[in-house]
Amino acid sequence: MAVTLRSPGWYRAALSTLIGAAFGCGLVVGLRALFGWDEIVQAESIVSVVLITAPLGFLYGIGCFDYWIHWAAGRPTYVDDHSDHGARSWKDYFRVNTDHKVIGIQYVVTTFFFFFVGGLLAMTFRAELIEPGRQFIDAQTFNALFSAHAAFMIFTFMVPVFAGIANYVLPLMIGAPDMAFPRLNALSFWFLPVAGVLMMASFLAPGGAFATGWTAYAPLSDQAPMGQTFFAVAVQFAGASSIATAINFLVTIVTMRAPGMTFWRMPMLAWANFATSLLVVLATPFIAGSQFMILFDRALGMNFFDAVQGGDSVMYQHVFWFYSHPAVYIMVLPGFGIISEVISTHARKPIFGYRMMAFSLLAIVVLGFSVWAHHMFVASMQDWIRIPMMFTTMLIAVPTGVKIFSWLGTMWRGAIHLRVPMMWALGFITMFVLGGISGVMVAVVPFDIHVSDTYFIVAHFHYVLFGGSMFTIFAGIYHWFPKMTGRMLNDTLGKWHFWLTFIFFNLTFGPMHLVGLEGMPRRVADYASEFAAWNAIMSFASFALGLSTLIFVYNVIVSWRSGKPAESNPWRAQTLEWQISSPPPIFNFDEVPTVVGHPYEYGVPGARHGIFKHPEPLAAAKAPVPAGVGDDD
Repeated sequence: MAVTLRSPGWYRAALSTLIGAAFGCGLVVGLRALFGWDEIVQAESIVSVVLITAPLGFLYGIGCFDYWIHWAAGRPTYVDDHSDHGARSWKDYFRVNTDHKVIGIQYVVTTFFFFFVGGLLAMTFRAELIEPGRQFIDAQTFNALFSAHAAFMIFTFMVPVFAGIANYVLPLMIGAPDMAFPRLNALSFWFLPVAGVLMMASFLAPGGAFATGWTAYAPLSDQAPMGQTFFAVAVQFAGASSIATAINFLVTIVTMRAPGMTFWRMPMLAWANFATSLLVVLATPFIAGSQFMILFDRALGMNFFDAVQGGDSVMYQHVFWFYSHPAVYIMVLPGFGIISEVISTHARKPIFGYRMMAFSLLAIVVLGFSVWAHHMFVASMQDWIRIPMMFTTMLIAVPTGVKIFSWLGTMWRGAIHLRVPMMWALGFITMFVLGGISGVMVAVVPFDIHVSDTYFIVAHFHYVLFGGSMFTIFAGIYHWFPKMTGRMLNDTLGKWHFWLTFIFFNLTFGPMHLVGLEGMPRRVADYASEFAAWNAIMSFASFALGLSTLIFVYNVIVSWRSGKPAESNPWRAQTLEWQISSPPPIFNFDEVPTVVGHPYEYGVPGARHGIFKHPEPLAAAKAPVPAGVGDDD
């Protein structure tokens, strides 16, 4: 028992989870005895509180709070020299670890697990849509499938996977030994699997999983079955993870840069995560507030959104979209940083308009809060607000356009090496431009009214987030996989993965523009026979798109175990993370580097971004260039 209660681990976590659940039940039953709540409120209240206390018990059991509890209780705190940093076996990835590199890999692997869960849900409801009429699921199950698909992709994959990549790469890029708050970094990761498990567990709730879409519009979500409560609590844990990570990034970037690294010498990925973290800290509390109000309505009998009782359902949309449109940029801005790194490195040219790129990132942060109501052009809000929202929505395309032209300018007359990361970067530019064009179209009020709640919106959304964000994620993983693992991914498999994804992505989502313009509604389990041919094409293409991802999984597993050993700097990049061994040492740098130049001075003889007092750390970076890598800098 002493081992159970004192040693963090999965055994203690299981016991603490049960204790947390029992505590939550007892707390609600005790309060009901005091205040006499009715049975319906009691059931929702018990579920709501247990879904909070049980995960907190799990987090305590696995060891996330041990140091802080010792300190708060006035007990002697142990000296943490971080000697347990790093992963010496696969088991180290299944425990609390304060090494930012371990946490980065934990993030990426966990989020990709939820990506595949969301993808399986998507292929399930696309199988239902392969022809008109009911095939094998009813309308309510269909609603649950597409709701959970969107929630998994947004809250447990798209937002946190970028945090995982940055967790690994960012401290190395700025010359820091770790993140500013290593324990908070570990806690922010462990919030994430809690959120994902709660979403999956909603399918076991009485009445089924949440089926109100990822937007969870009130008053529908007030009246939904108990699975909706699972969603509302899961969003709180996912949001807490995002906020904690964003604070950590901000403090790390501001206070832990290597000597000589001014803001104007930071790599563009650092700028992108700085801007994204500002958005997260400012915007995420709004979705937390919206879901807390849903929980209060459901569990405590409040009436924030019940019009009969004086509530306002449109208020929910304002609060929700005040987060959820900036969230689109939270899911895109880190990808802009990744693409900037990839294009500059593989085109062997400095980033064109570096400072304007940085300013445009900050401009999106500001403008992102001025466009939320364009999601509500057909809602019952004041008509006059449509016009300013239409103009600000068009205006925010300007800083995005700055980036597109900057990337094109960077590639212009560059020595382009069409390796797999660069292929994903070029695919991103193509798909994101198409998504941006349709975005400007739906910014126009009359057009938006015509296509609202049709498949045109589904197409636009996926061209921005799959064709945009997902392509940047794959570009980043192919680019930094050698640094993370010390192994090279198979180039041939990488090219097959890219081309199959590119082709079947367009066959899946391209036709949605056409059927949307013809009036096919989204979020429906059945449709008119006139759309049958296109839906069959889209469904079969979606199956092929899902299967193409298995090539990536196979490539990662095989290459990680037995792939070709990677050079310390296989791409001959100039940022700091490539000037040390692959994978990096446990504490990143044997000595703190001094930054003396810009990170992208390709083609400048003798240019160096960072220098070390002793040559040993750079020895590996000066290894011979592997075959196939050009040397025309």
